[in-house]
Amino acid sequence: MKIKSLLSFIIAIIALPALGQMKKPTAKSMRFSATKAKVGDVIEVTVSMSPAAGMHIYSEKSTCSEDVGYTRASLTFSGDHFVPVGKAVGVGDVMKTDELAELDKVDCKTGVFAGQAVFKQKIKVTGSIQKITCAFSGQMCDESQCVKIEETIEALSPVSVEGAAAEEVTPTTKPDTAAKTDTSKTNTTTGSDAKASYKSGSGNCTELTYTGSLGNAKSETANKGLGLVFWLAFTSGLLALLTPCVFPMIPMTVAFFLKNDDRKKSIRDGFVFATAIILIYVIIGTLVSKLVGPDAANWLSTHWIPNVFFFVIFIVFAASFFGAFELVLPASWVNAIDKKADKGGIAGPVFMALTIALVSFSCTGPIVGTVLVESAKGGLSTPIVAMLGFSLAFALPFGLLVVFPSYMKTLPKSGGWLNSVKVVLGFVELAFALKFLSTADQTYHWGILDREIYLALWIVIFSLMAIYLMGKIKFSHDSDVSYWSVTRLMLVIATWSFVVYLVPGLWGAPLKALAGYMPPMYTQDFKLNGESEVSAESALTCQTPKYAGELHIPHGIQGYFDYEEALACAKAQNKPLFIDFTGHGCVNCRKMEEKVWSNPEVLKILKTDYVVVSLYVDDKKIKLSEAEQFKGKFSGKVIKTLGEKNAEIQACYFNSNSQPLYVLMTGDEVLLQHPGSAETFEYNPEKFKVFLQNGLSEFKRKQP
Repeated sequence: MKIKSLLSFIIAIIALPALGQMKKPTAKSMRFSATKAKVGDVIEVTVSMSPAAGMHIYSEKSTCSEDVGYTRASLTFSGDHFVPVGKAVGVGDVMKTDELAELDKVDCKTGVFAGQAVFKQKIKVTGSIQKITCAFSGQMCDESQCVKIEETIEALSPVSVEGAAAEEVTPTTKPDTAAKTDTSKTNTTTGSDAKASYKSGSGNCTELTYTGSLGNAKSETANKGLGLVFWLAFTSGLLALLTPCVFPMIPMTVAFFLKNDDRKKSIRDGFVFATAIILIYVIIGTLVSKLVGPDAANWLSTHWIPNVFFFVIFIVFAASFFGAFELVLPASWVNAIDKKADKGGIAGPVFMALTIALVSFSCTGPIVGTVLVESAKGGLSTPIVAMLGFSLAFALPFGLLVVFPSYMKTLPKSGGWLNSVKVVLGFVELAFALKFLSTADQTYHWGILDREIYLALWIVIFSLMAIYLMGKIKFSHDSDVSYWSVTRLMLVIATWSFVVYLVPGLWGAPLKALAGYMPPMYTQDFKLNGESEVSAESALTCQTPKYAGELHIPHGIQGYFDYEEALACAKAQNKPLFIDFTGHGCVNCRKMEEKVWSNPEVLKILKTDYVVVSLYVDDKKIKLSEAEQFKGKFSGKVIKTLGEKNAEIQACYFNSNSQPLYVLMTGDEVLLQHPGSAETFEYNPEKFKVFLQNGLSEFKRKQP
């Protein structure tokens, strides 16, 4: 008996306990590169087979002789009106040492798929194909057992030569129902069927999933964004305490709780008061979160109406902080709540918290508004987290001073410095206002706030702020500055240093510390040394890209702005595709481009080894022609603009609506790595370079 036969017998004995569980592929499918063809056309049939959990399938490739080693895959196609051209070829398999052959003392290798097995077969069309059947024979193994695979996949009317409407082809045999739930998202869509799958038609969107085995950039840092939101909001809460509407009320409020001799009751009331403040603001955040879902958040971030509205509102906030007027709530509201604050029990501290929130609105309103506007762009949870951070900082001193009243003596005395804090916040609000106008300007291509104009305005605003801190400018409520405190001196130095940092940006300096808050570099007319470049020339595109006059890719990278164009070029050049889901108003996109893409090694890879496509999901100006418009499968609405099309592709293929999202795939839409975001790479060029290099390695591994 040959050693191979003996080993098969041993494996069978070991596997006896599992015989009750029939091991079969969990999913199988057959797709076609075209559903319409002419007689004589050669089209490609793609057969996909997903192995059972923990197992792998062998391909047809082997350097072993026929009677040695594992059983190789065999695909036989039968049906009408076509002729096979050559044999089926596995795509994405890796040649590995054949362990069975080693036992027979033969050194040879057999192809094996790390995940889903994909085979391609070319056929020549001789007429409308009414039926095509693929008989698959092969072997599926894990470390303890091997099973023979005999599967049949059948497709009815897959290819027409009369010009009938294309339809999605599905196998008549159903996947193993026991494994259906676990594999619902593991069928990677390939071929032209995938290219059309985000458009109207039968079935749902297919989420593309990376099934390879190489290192990938799958994110483990999804919660870092909310942490940053919390701490920024917490800082805003501390700033709100230093305004003239709030700071003087701290000792008065604490004294209110300490007016009786019952120490325990005072501490209880102070705790209830602080908790009530937190709940008031968290409820506000919850209401905003409910009103502003993901779709509304995207609209807030990109549409000109909310952005121009917020621009005007922030100008109003700034004018209020400068002393032009006070933002106050109706006096009847404040008086009604204030009367209820004298009630005993828990109700008193609760109404006292409401009174503080209403009375301090003229100072805290603009700060809370700023926090809410920024956090509402993040979707459902961010406004709640933001208000929690803000209210915690706002309530903290009230609660602590009730517990430790002796520390009230250490508080600085009220004075003109409180109004100075308010005015400085006014300058900051003025600078923030420009960001909203800039977002609308970029999204709709108005061209009114290019980079150099934006920078000039910021330089003027922060120069005036520095001069104000020096005491050379006075507003209506300001006191004379007879001398500079150490704190004021530090602020003057910091502000002038920031202005000096901004000035070289007028001549094209990248200003990486502000990446994301400045308009993109391509909007700047004058650059002393040009954009950041490397010696390697950017890879030539296959044809002049559509929309090249209206959209741009940074750092001189040549690429595309249309998904189908980029796919076609990736196939023609036999290169992997780098997809950049981005937006005109995307802060993190600009930060990645300035801090990561500008790295010479990263930039060289992007320019020479990939076909690059930047898909702007928030572009409102570029309209699709009537022939290009379609009904989106994910959104269910008619897609009329380029931005809507790109957003549909991202949502349909990757179940994502946040940018940036970076995707590496082949021209046949097979993923080469898990998609990555700014949080995935943490703005680290080295992590991003590894992501790109792993994609290249996977691409080479998949070459026939």
